[in-house]
Amino acid sequence: MGTVSHSALAFGANSTASTTNNTGAAVDDPVQRELLAAVRALRTDLERLVATEATEVLDAELVAAEEEITASGAAGPARLERLRASLTAAGEWVGALGSGVAVAQLVTALVGG
Repeated sequence: MGTVSHSALAFGANSTASTTNNTGAAVDDPVQRELLAAVRALRTDLERLVATEATEVLDAELVAAEEEITASGAAGPARLERLRASLTAAGEWVGALGSGVAVAQLVTALVGG
């Protein structure tokens, strides 16, 4: 199966499916749009790795960042700092993934330093 969006799927006997499609806020800032795409790419890449505590924490922060960007149009400073800390903690894994490097560079550009 490819990508499915704005849909609900159920498989098997007695399955049910429901969905609420909320498009959230528009992401007008091109850097935030780029960050959102990079966050999604890194989450996909992390699925290919053996999970560690650091990568699980990073994935949770990526989920939270994605939700914040799609809900409000941008990741706030506190979210970016938590994301930066999680990227640092998972450093060797993140550095091995192009998507990880992209997220780290965008977070640094948005936070500074």
